[in-house]
Formats: sequence, structure tokens, C-alpha cells
Amino acid sequence: MFSAKPMKPTFRSYLPPPQTDLKSNIEPPVKLEPKFLPGEIVVNEANFVRKCISTDSSQGDLWGRLICTNFKVSFIPQDPPPKQKSQLSHLLLGQHDISLTCLEQVVTVNDTRGKRKVLGSNKKLKFNPAELILYCKDLRVIRFCFDEAGPESAKKVCLAIAHYSHPADLNLLFGFEYQGLRYHHYKGDLVNGSTPRGGIQTPIFDCPSDWDREIKRTGASEWRVCSINQKYIISESLPEYIVVPVSLTDQDVKSYSLSFNDGRVPLWCWNHRNGSALVRMAGSTEPLNQRKTEQKIFTAITKSHPQRREVTVSDLDKALPNIQDIQSAFVKARQICTLDPFEESEERWLSSIENSRWLEYVRMFLKFSAEVVYSLDGKNVSVILLEEEDRDLNCVVSSLVQLMLDPHFRSLNGFQSLVQKEWVMAGHRFLDRCNHLKKNENKESPLFTLFLDCVWQMTNQYPAAFEFTEAYLTVLSDSMWIPFFSTFLFNSSKQCSQVLQDFAKNKAIPPTEDHTVIFPPVWKWSQQFSSRDQTLFNNPMYVGKGAACVQNGEVKSFQRSKKAFSSTVRISSTSQRNGLKGEEDTLQRRGSLISGLRGDFSPVKDESPAERFFRDWFSHPADLQGVLIPLVLPSHVVLWKLFFLRWVLEACIPKGGPATVYHKVSQLVDEIDTLQSKLRQYKGASPHSTPVPSPSGPPPGQRRMYFKASSADEPPTSPNVLNSSFPFNPVGNLCRRGVQGTPISKFLNGAKTWLSTETLANDTF
Repeated sequence: MFSAKPMKPTFRSYLPPPQTDLKSNIEPPVKLEPKFLPGEIVVNEANFVRKCISTDSSQGDLWGRLICTNFKVSFIPQDPPPKQKSQLSHLLLGQHDISLTCLEQVVTVNDTRGKRKVLGSNKKLKFNPAELILYCKDLRVIRFCFDEAGPESAKKVCLAIAHYSHPADLNLLFGFEYQGLRYHHYKGDLVNGSTPRGGIQTPIFDCPSDWDREIKRTGASEWRVCSINQKYIISESLPEYIVVPVSLTDQDVKSYSLSFNDGRVPLWCWNHRNGSALVRMAGSTEPLNQRKTEQKIFTAITKSHPQRREVTVSDLDKALPNIQDIQSAFVKARQICTLDPFEESEERWLSSIENSRWLEYVRMFLKFSAEVVYSLDGKNVSVILLEEEDRDLNCVVSSLVQLMLDPHFRSLNGFQSLVQKEWVMAGHRFLDRCNHLKKNENKESPLFTLFLDCVWQMTNQYPAAFEFTEAYLTVLSDSMWIPFFSTFLFNSSKQCSQVLQDFAKNKAIPPTEDHTVIFPPVWKWSQQFSSRDQTLFNNPMYVGKGAACVQNGEVKSFQRSKKAFSSTVRISSTSQRNGLKGEEDTLQRRGSLISGLRGDFSPVKDESPAERFFRDWFSHPADLQGVLIPLVLPSHVVLWKLFFLRWVLEACIPKGGPATVYHKVSQLVDEIDTLQSKLRQYKGASPHSTPVPSPSGPPPGQRRMYFKASSADEPPTSPNVLNSSFPFNPVGNLCRRGVQGTPISKFLNGAKTWLSTETLANDTF
């Protein structure tokens, strides 16, 4: 018996439509087509899908195709929006693409009762989905509706997305297929760890020479590179080469390793010019023999100090929140900023942010790191950072301490080497903490995101001290969810080596090939962005070792003085309220800054040496190439808006925010560079001859700024699209009810509001 319902056509024509009028001047609209990478295949798709932009109405929603591949979820609008300029263009992902690794949850909504179901691998879907909601790890919430799509195709594409976003094994991540094909096609173009500086390479710290250079750079003459962990015979989580005191023999280090968790002997991080060392250490496996072994190691570290100073041990497990608390705080902050609607009362919304404890934990890590800085720089003693496994909290604190003490790590290449040294090679469990395989939520924790937030707080307080921008920090965070880079995929150097050896064997790659070539680190930015877009990483206000200046008509480069690491180096008197720099600042306020670092602050006559150190430090002008200590009162540590609110349309300030400042400063710096180039052309000219300078200044390829200064004959121009979320495009990536005219919208547009009345009470003058 035949059904009265007409059958849908099963044949699909792949021939182009016939051209009826070749002379017609009316061009058909150009439709966007999906762009696939080598090795990428479509596993399912649905047509006539609506991407929701606003929850208030369907006005402005986009119609198109929803595609699931073995790499990403892609939405192809049937009516492409007008091309926007001055937006970051990703070479691997389109504006409406989401990497499968970036998906946090895949949720379907029933078309009749509105029941929600979280989909996972191999789960069944008994109802026809009316909506699909994708919760992303980069804080996007993307909603699709299947009003006009066929129910079966809608169900299949939802199940495909859920299945492929839960890979059963690490080798099933698309990055392995892509990098294998790319190696064979572009082997001659691959450069180990190249950076936007063109030729400057980020050290990977997988060979003795990288460690030797770091020892010489920091003046750690009493430390040496030790190779006893080759082939990971001592510890599976440490790198093959570690730095130990010269007074310890290889046999000593090998015997002491038995007393520490996973054989993680104390690991050298950095040396102060005064001789004090920063060392990280795991807990002991033999509590009875712990004191004896530790004392021998402490003695060796003491001998490495010129004044033979005793070491100080800082227990991070007792002083800082654990990884579960950090994860809980981040989930709450993420819900407040993305999932829940903004409250119409600014006090309630800001109090919710405060009650999530995320900003409190950021403050705690900054404060604790500043206290370690005092021990190294003020007390001139070596510090050992103690953590039970030495793979989580130690990564955050050791990196922040070095960032505060060493201006080298505030340059772009230096910062990348810091992450490589203190996170990747030190064995941070990126695979588990990022939960790439979505197997164990109990091990997930945003330690690296917390670190980047702490770094942003410092760049926000000292904008001229860092070579990189907050756009760079945000891009680095986003790169965790693109499975193409060895930096964020593995739990240890050993796991990376083993997996990539098997990968090379399966892809017929010579076993002698460097793994940074076959599976490059994230520092190979040319895989993600063009050279022009990489200039967005440059901070035009940076005052660094290589920054040029003009003195008495001559172009000179900044040279760091020998006192760069001295405790006499001070910072500028800059205070902030909710991310806005105050117009004036007085020394009377400095007492509250010290109380922020020391909770038991007392009158001046009874203050401790640490309090005197910080009081003296904050009372002097800045040397941005010296020691930097962050301000850690609640009013100083503010919400990182570009990270937490960039996908919230209402949070975007059109033609305003830090993006406008960046635009104007970039143009000014570019104009200065052009003038300096002209001055150099006049240098050495005879009094009777005046050479004609080049009107264009430096060649376009060598100009460091994303925004270029206009010539004298051209009127000043501004980008057609510029808002506070620059250079990211939030259009169509979050649906939310409007908040225009509410107090929270005033906060988002820069109003000076406090976190809470309790914060005001604590922020004493």
C-alpha cells in the first residue's frame, strides 16, 4: 500500500545550473562554500538550519547548512554577510566554525515538551530535536533551530557532533591526520618554533643547549645541565634534561629521585642576579627519610648561593586553593558571564562574579607570587616551591614569579619560552586538565587559563612593560582547543615523545625527524594567522630592551642596566578601579596596597621587613625593565572583559574601549617609526646636500603595527568595524536577551562601579 505523502527526491545533481543569459549584467549572489583542510571529511550535514542570534525575536537570524566534519562544526550561511575589515582572520577556522575539541557540551531540545538532553558518545536520541545548543570551552554558546530541516537529518547531525566531539583515543584527534599530510606536502616550509619576529625561534628546552643558554642568561654559574633522565628512566613526567646544583653528582641526583613522587627531583627554574635561585619540588614518597634527603638537597642549593644563604620552602598546597576549587570557581564565573542572563541590578551581577571566587583566586596567586619575589629579591634567599606532584600550582606560581622578576619573560619570545619551560617541559597535564578526550571531569581544571588571567592583570596595570597584547593572550587561550599543536595535547614530555614516535611510524616519517617539525608547537603562529594578523600581538606601548627611542635627534635602543634585578627598582604609581586607571594617585593610598599583600598590616613603627620592602617599592617611580609587583586589592584585580565577555553582543562597545586606544596608539607609533626612518636617511649627509627621504617610511612588510599611520596628504581614517571585542567577531556566536539601558550596560560601557559594598569597606585608604 502506498502512502499519500509525496516522496522526497533522492537524486542530487552535482552539475552546475545552465546559464540562460550570458549577456546579463546581473551577477548571482556569491554563496559561501565550506573550506576543508587536508584530510578533513564531512560526516553529516543538515540543510535549512537557522542559527539563532537573538532570543527576543528571530530577526537577524541566519539560515544555512550545518556541517559536521572530523575536525569541526561548520555553519554556512546561505546569504553571506558583507565582508568586514579589521577582524582577525583564522587560517584554520572560519567565522562560524567550532573545533570539536572546543565543545564542552552538546545539548538537544525536544520539539514538543522542551526537554533537554546532553548528548555524548554512543548515546541515543529518541526524539526529533527542535534545537541544538553548543556550549564551547572558549565561552561561546551557539544555538541552532531545525524549524525547516528534516527531522531525520537534524537527529543525525546532532548525534554526529556528539560522537566526534568525544574521541575514544588521543590519536583520533584530527590534528594527527592533518599534520601528517601537511608534513609531506610542506616539509620544506616548516621552521622549528618560528615566531612573528621572523627568524627568532622559541626555545623548546628539549636539548641541553637550550638549558645552557638559560643558565648563562641568568648567571647561574653554580648550576649545570644533567642528563640522567634520558629516555625518561628516572621520571616519566620530567624532561630528559634538567638543571641541578654543580655540587651534586649524577649518582646523587639518581639516588635522591627515589624519595620524591614520580622521581621528580627538585627542578631549577630561574636564578636572580644576586645569586638566589627559584626551585620547584614535589612531595616525598618516604616521609621517614624525607628530612635527611631534603637536607642534602637544601645544602647543595645553599652552596650554589654566593653568600651561602639558607633556602626558604613555600608550601603551595597549604597556601593556595586546589585544582577542584579552581575548576568550581571558573565554572561559576563562566555561567554568570555566558549561560545566565545578565541581572538588571549591577550590585547583584557584580556580587555574583565576586562570589564565584575566581577573582579571589587570581588575587591569591598574584599575592603569593609577590611574596616569593620578596624572598628572592628583598631577602636574597633561594626559594623552593613545594607541591605534592609539582605539576599544577607550581606551574602557575613559578611562571608568575619569573614574570615579575625578569623583563626577558615580558617580551613575546621570552614569554613563549617561559610557558614552554615551566608548563610543557615541566609536565603539566594539559591532556587531563583540558579534558580533550572528555573522559574524566574530575581531573579537569583551568590552571593555564588562571595563569593567563594573572598575566593579563599585570599587563592591565603595567601596559608598557609587556611586548604582547591581550589579544595575544586570548589567542593563546583559544589555541588550547585546536588539536594541531603539541604544546597543549600531552601530559608530559615522555607521552609527547612516545605518541609522536608512533605517529611518525604510521605516517612513514623518518624516525630521526625532529618532532617539532612533524607536529609543531603553538609558537608556529603562521599555521593560524597571516603575518599581518600576527602584528596584533605587538604592544605599541612596549618599553623593552629592543625598543627604540629618540634622544637629541638620534635614534637609540634601550639597554638594560646592571641594576635591573635590584630591589631598588620601583613601579609607577598607578591605581585602578574596575579596570579604569585613576586620574590621580597619592602616596597616602599606598598603605592599602601593602595591606593587600600582607593581611596583618600594622602601623609603620611595627611593620615587618616585608612590609617595609613593599612600602618602599611602591613609593618610587617605575622602571619597566626591572621588578614588577602587581596591585592585589579587590579593586585592582578586575574581570578580564575581552576573555569573559567578548561573545556577549551587549558587552561590545562600538568604536570604543581598549581597541580604540590600541588603534590610535598603533597609528602614532607607526608614524614615529616612519619619521625615524627618514631621520636615519639624513644621517651623514653633507651640509650642502639634502637627500630626499622616502615618503613611505619602512617597507610595509617590516612595519610592526596592524594599524598604519596615514600619509600627510591623506585624511585620517578609522576602521569600519571597531569595538571593545576587537579583533574578535562576536556576531552570531551568542544568543541573549538585551540589557540596553540597565545598570549593567553602564558598567559594560566603562562606568566606575565597585564590586560590592564589602569590597569598598576592605579597600581602605
